[in-house]
Amino acid sequence: MTELERKQSQVPVPSGWDYAPAPEARDIVQIEDRYGHFVGGEWLEPRETYTTISPASEEPLAEVGQATPEEVRGAIEAARAAFENGWSALPGSERAKYLFRIARIFQERSRELAVLESLNGGKPIKESRDVDLPLAAAHFFYYAGWADKLEYAFPNRRPRPVGVAGQIIPWNFPLLMLAWKIAPALAAGNTVVLKPAETTPLTALLFCDVVRQAELPAGVVNIVTGDGRAGAELVKGAVDKVAFTGSTEVGKAIQRELAGSGKRLTLELGGKAANIVFDDCALDQAVEGIVNGIYFNQGHVCCAGSRLFVQESIYEDVVKKLKRRMGTLRVGDPLDKNTDVGAINSRAQLEKIRELVASGEEEGAEVYQPPCRLPEKGYWFAPTVFTDVAQSYRVAQEEIFGPVLSVLTFRTPAEAIEKANNTPYGLSAGVWTEKGSRILWMAERLRAGVVWANTYNRFDPASPFGGYKESGFGREGGRHGLEPYLEFD
Repeated sequence: MTELERKQSQVPVPSGWDYAPAPEARDIVQIEDRYGHFVGGEWLEPRETYTTISPASEEPLAEVGQATPEEVRGAIEAARAAFENGWSALPGSERAKYLFRIARIFQERSRELAVLESLNGGKPIKESRDVDLPLAAAHFFYYAGWADKLEYAFPNRRPRPVGVAGQIIPWNFPLLMLAWKIAPALAAGNTVVLKPAETTPLTALLFCDVVRQAELPAGVVNIVTGDGRAGAELVKGAVDKVAFTGSTEVGKAIQRELAGSGKRLTLELGGKAANIVFDDCALDQAVEGIVNGIYFNQGHVCCAGSRLFVQESIYEDVVKKLKRRMGTLRVGDPLDKNTDVGAINSRAQLEKIRELVASGEEEGAEVYQPPCRLPEKGYWFAPTVFTDVAQSYRVAQEEIFGPVLSVLTFRTPAEAIEKANNTPYGLSAGVWTEKGSRILWMAERLRAGVVWANTYNRFDPASPFGGYKESGFGREGGRHGLEPYLEFD
């Protein structure tokens, strides 16, 4: 035996692939003890406050303002003044400069923003860092490019801004939804009042410092925080356009409130997306797409592929591979770079997930959860898959908004279409097959606003996003995302 062979034989064989902790440092983020409302370029002391926490540890992070009706009206008045006193008349090329600045600041401060997004929202840092921040910056870059080209975006029409936009965003993608809302509004020449979700206000409040750094004129962007009461006041206020992303129930209430008012409205609501896997697909690739489609961001995704339809001939193989892959998912500290599934956003959401999972077991579905140790503090739920699911089960009909997948089967493409469209929602869908003709045939018949082919959860600022039926109406992204913020002569 040679000396080299002798040394190699003494090297211990690893017994597993355990990951050592790789936490992201928190000290890059400076969280204030108390935040007010950002109105007219200034911080206003709130009359009422509440505490926002980290869902991973339940530790208090900051006291945040609970906007009163008077404070919301003040923000709308500041936005109106900024609109009438120069912003709406500013040349598009000048507005573009501010949007470009914001986009570049996002890139420069991306680590700081990503850490705060994971700390306050519970999502894994690698998702905040590699998905949310790059996409948020890309949206500002994209709409900066359109700001001085609106007449080319809409030929033979004379576009002009609507006025003041009231915008309400959810807690699952706080910073990305902020970018989806604010970037097209400012590019079109509007001013905004934005209300972030009650549980995840901190990145929106840090965005106020980005606005200051970009030297955006006072009053163009105003941010008020609080629960649904603040959102209701914003909807009822003297705004010209309302944009809402959130639950279908709240979206319906907003539509009833605005009926007959003449205000513009776009809604991006819930979903129960079908991820359809045919027997000729690249199976391992499809399994990765299934996992990404439902366990990304703990399933807190309106377009999550929460219903998996598998062709009968490959059902057992898919379920076997899926369960094996689920066993490799790491659940834990959102700030650990190795974490795949982070914390559930709030106690209320955790209770909703538990209740729906219990209903699935009671109705007769078979539940599987991979072995994993959940942290003792915080809000956690293990990745879950249901098999033997009937179309009528609640887990196949209601939006769970958590890391829970329901698996059903089909035999023919026509049957897959019928089952996939058997839902009140229509936001997104996925198709996995090697046949391009089948992809086009399926996409034509799926009642979904977005259909992904051999991939899932892919987004681009140039591509419009939105739904059918109870998933809302209107589009965000692309030129389609500009139109709701414009009037035409």
